[in-house]
Amino acid sequence: MLFASCETSYQATDTGTIVVVPESTKQAFMAQYPSSTNVVWSNYDPNVIVLNDWDLTGWQVMDVSDYVVRFDMDNENYYAWYDNDGTWIGSAYVVRDYATLPSAVSATLNRQFPGYAINSVHREFQKDRVAYEVDLKTSNGKATVLIDKDGNIIKQKTKSY
Repeated sequence: MLFASCETSYQATDTGTIVVVPESTKQAFMAQYPSSTNVVWSNYDPNVIVLNDWDLTGWQVMDVSDYVVRFDMDNENYYAWYDNDGTWIGSAYVVRDYATLPSAVSATLNRQFPGYAINSVHREFQKDRVAYEVDLKTSNGKATVLIDKDGNIIKQKTKSY
């Protein structure tokens, strides 16, 4: 449900609450994702589990005055984050078919993490960077790795059991 005024838009979230989205933020989103459908805005909530690990990705820290928008595009469920000034922070979507990962990413995972299984993958993009945040697991521990499309590890975190 979308209501418009000259300065703000009101978007009903999927939880039924109303979120006031500045017109500049909404316009920035529509310019970037004109073919998006099923758009649902919400205020950023740091207590909700997000798709990406902010510390790992190096994205700017967000707070409750910022926005997250969930939408569909190209048969994928996307998320995008905007600050309270309407500046795009980044976007991500879940990669369901691991066979679609760039061969360089798969090769790095196989070489650097033998014996680990992929738990989940998120394709993230920010400004001029595309990366894959990969959660891996093994019987002895887990790892989260941020890998660029060329297979270079940008950051990683590991934890042994």
